[in-house]
Amino acid sequence: MSTAKAANVEEPIEAVTSEEESAIEGQREISDTELKAIIEALVFVADEPIGARAIADVVDMDRQAVEAAIQDLAKEYESRPGGLQLREIAGGWQIATRAEHHEHIRAYLKSKPSAKLSLASLETLAVIAYRQPVTVPEILEIRGVQSPSAIKTLLDKRLIVAKGRKETVGRPMMYGTSKEFLIQFGLKDLSELPSIEDFQDLAGGATE
Repeated sequence: MSTAKAANVEEPIEAVTSEEESAIEGQREISDTELKAIIEALVFVADEPIGARAIADVVDMDRQAVEAAIQDLAKEYESRPGGLQLREIAGGWQIATRAEHHEHIRAYLKSKPSAKLSLASLETLAVIAYRQPVTVPEILEIRGVQSPSAIKTLLDKRLIVAKGRKETVGRPMMYGTSKEFLIQFGLKDLSELPSIEDFQDLAGGATE
């Protein structure tokens, strides 16, 4: 009786071990070169900057290994004489054009028919970007004119978001720039904001 029981206990253990071995055999190691090629393809097709965590989930690999591969790929882009670079933008990675080519790119974008921001919306966005979080009354004080339609346009384009209410008389809503703003202007974070003049020039093409 004891021998039969021992045999019955061992059988499922052997089956589990066999399945585990099959799963391991079915896994294919990804070389560093292939991993960088996969990362490049994912960054290219992503609708917005894609982070290392999302890429690691797709390739089923350790996040640190993916981050190291991204850094290597970024260095490879930097060493190329081409017009593209791999940049960290808004917490993710995106293939972007090099700054030295922006003048020609801007000229091309200006030649295209588009729904650019109006002057009022552009001025309002600049105030919010450089003074955030800021309220509508504060924007009015700086611009000297009302901005309700501009605020609505910027909200519709998801370039700004509400940042809560200011603890003052009337508790007005405060506004700040969004992640979409960083993506549209190709910024890693707000510390990369250019000068007001450069921002207004860049905004003519970035928000098309």
